Amino acid sequence: MGVTTLQPYPVPENKTGSQTIEFLTKNLTALGAVQAGHFLVDCETYMSSIQQMPPKTVHVLHSSEHPASVFSILDSGAKQIPLVADGLFDLLMLKMTPHYTSKKQTKTESKGPRFELGDFLIKLGSVTMSQSFKGILVEVEYRPCILPASCWELIREFLQGFLGSCVPNTIPSYFTNHNRLNEIYQPLDTVQQYLENFINYRKQTTPAIGMRQ
Repeated sequence: MGVTTLQPYPVPENKTGSQTIEFLTKNLTALGAVQAGHFLVDCETYMSSIQQMPPKTVHVLHSSEHPASVFSILDSGAKQIPLVADGLFDLLMLKMTPHYTSKKQTKTESKGPRFELGDFLIKLGSVTMSQSFKGILVEVEYRPCILPASCWELIREFLQGFLGSCVPNTIPSYFTNHNRLNEIYQPLDTVQQYLENFINYRKQTTPAIGMRQ
């Protein structure tokens, strides 16, 4: 795999999420992109049932790009511990019910069409939390590169040409906060970026005007 970045895309006023995905799809098609199936990334969060300070949270994520893997991130507040396991991890979490409780109301997912355009792989995600539409999240992967610092400028130019002014000039904070700028990119990097964005969407108590699915 290459280097991936995620970019939230604001839903225009008086437009629905579906209309926005359709608009972006037309833009990609005009550039010569070809649809290559669909994708899904989901996240379920478990809270520690045992009284402890600070409280511990386990985020469990799945990606259709890695169907044999389960990604989990243990968050103690001050530190995050990532783990990649197989499908048995889901069964383990069920057995951990006395210790960790699933926050079903915050289950979040991003799903939609995926496109190929030259060396780029683009995914247009409609983000929902408990069936409630939260926003649009665009994933772009530049497949020939494995070091974020080496290809961010190229990815930025592509994103800005495709999405416009909502794309900042600076590299996403994930890469600098986690010292991943000059490290070989891993699937877990994509998962952790999704988690950061999902947490931001969860903080939205109500959708903004125009944010309808």
